[in-house]
Amino acid sequence: MFVYRIAKTRDRATDLSGTGAFKAGGRWNSEGKFALYTSEHQALALLELLVHVDESDLPPELFIITLEILNPSLILEIADADLPRDWRMPDNLNLKGMGDSLLANRRYVGFRARSAVIPQEYNVVLNPTHPQFNNVVKLVRTEELDVDQRLLHI
Repeated sequence: MFVYRIAKTRDRATDLSGTGAFKAGGRWNSEGKFALYTSEHQALALLELLVHVDESDLPPELFIITLEILNPSLILEIADADLPRDWRMPDNLNLKGMGDSLLANRRYVGFRARSAVIPQEYNVVLNPTHPQFNNVVKLVRTEELDVDQRLLHI
């Protein structure tokens, strides 16, 4: 199973620590909880970045990171029935609570959940504190991402 993420600097392109989510929190984690957000498709990874930043916050270079999850059975699928009705709303405390609980119990290396940006596609939130993380999640490649500048003016 391959997943993708976008980094805004070359240094961050090899950082799989989840420190960014730890500092800022995310849809599926509270501040103070390590998480590594990835997407099942490169295009979704880019859209997920673009909805969270202003054009002025984007650096001149972006990097696409390809990760391989060697044991997909360690990824939990979040069922639609388990999502709260308002799951697409920003700062949904129910989702943060669900994610925090999954990250804390460390039964899974990560979980697969629908994207709020494109609900027909999925993101995979990885748990870098899982004891098997380094054995299961492998950095395959990092390359510069050449983004059509028209996307940055949406």
